[in-house]
Amino acid sequence: MFERFYNQAIRKVVVAVGSLFNDVYITRLNSDGTKKEEIRVPLAYGPKEKWIRKLRESSSDFQMELPRMSFNMTSMTYDAGRKKNTLQKRMTTGPNNTSTYSNFMEVPYNIEFDVSVMVSFIEDGLSVLEQILPYFTPEFLVSINFNDLNQNVDVPIVLSSVQMTEEYEGMMESGVRIITIDMSFTAKSHVYGPTKTSKPIQKVISTIFESEAFYNLGGSAGVSGATYALSKVVTGVTGPSGASSGVNNFTDFTTDIKVAGHSGGISFDGSDL
Repeated sequence: MFERFYNQAIRKVVVAVGSLFNDVYITRLNSDGTKKEEIRVPLAYGPKEKWIRKLRESSSDFQMELPRMSFNMTSMTYDAGRKKNTLQKRMTTGPNNTSTYSNFMEVPYNIEFDVSVMVSFIEDGLSVLEQILPYFTPEFLVSINFNDLNQNVDVPIVLSSVQMTEEYEGMMESGVRIITIDMSFTAKSHVYGPTKTSKPIQKVISTIFESEAFYNLGGSAGVSGATYALSKVVTGVTGPSGASSGVNNFTDFTTDIKVAGHSGGISFDGSDL
């Protein structure tokens, strides 16, 4: 039933979501309003608990500092509302039209992400938050190239919720203060089946015939053969072959047509075509 393939569709969505938050800065000011320093907020994949634990276990040899951001994929759910006809196909041609690629319609899935901002000062957290929220209303479109057949696919990334918590470790005077801002996002993406490769059609053979219900096949009818074929035309990439001796043979064909309500046949001369 199953075959081996890997489109990296889910991986590309994870990379796209992470790239949205890969260039966030915090600007700290002096008391007179001048810029004191500008810090780029580091981003890493993983749940926030991982980085909070590393922060609390930091020693003199390794000291992890705030601010910091993290993101991770939490779940995937099937979205029946965006389902298309599964039997439909999408097709395209390869380089120099030497091959064709096709696959069946994509399957819609919603991928959930958690993005966490960890800071020591509430001002830093608000600064990060204001750099993110204006772009989500509540969704932001990201274009992803999934494979050769699905290029520049728009994937809506929806901001679902924003929560802020404050934690302390140890005594209030000497403890580590960690303020976390948790944002939930939903990427309305798809997963894709295997891509089939085939050669383009080079030749089409069409046999032209008429149904027995409309002809009197007895006597001197000009139809012959087991299928009562009138002509055969072979069409290739350079045009039809045999057309002059195929379709034009109808001009000299005369027979009787059976018509309901008439006892006799009606004379039909092919030259009238």
